[in-house]
Amino acid sequence: MNISEMAKLLNAETLSFPEPELEVVGCYCGDLLSWVMGRAQEEQIWITIMTNINVIAVASLSGVSAVLISEGAEIEADVLKKAEEQGINVLRTSMSTFEAAVAVGKLLSK
Repeated sequence: MNISEMAKLLNAETLSFPEPELEVVGCYCGDLLSWVMGRAQEEQIWITIMTNINVIAVASLSGVSAVLISEGAEIEADVLKKAEEQGINVLRTSMSTFEAAVAVGKLLSK
């Protein structure tokens, strides 16, 4: 499933969407950036409440298809600008990290 389809099905807000056709084959949840950097993989959607500029760097290094900000966390405009420049998809949902992970899991198991 591509990130565009997933965003629609999750009813997620698209905050930065330069690569809507990237495929999503898995999910990673985590907020400790150094931990995520070593464990998140390409073609995963990364669910986090973190919204600082370092999230974009970690997303770029790990090759995730998108970052899904959970809990409706606010994200600064300069972070989103950097995401656009780096080709990083950033979505937001009001769901908790757990709820979002369950929803993504259901979508990927279809």
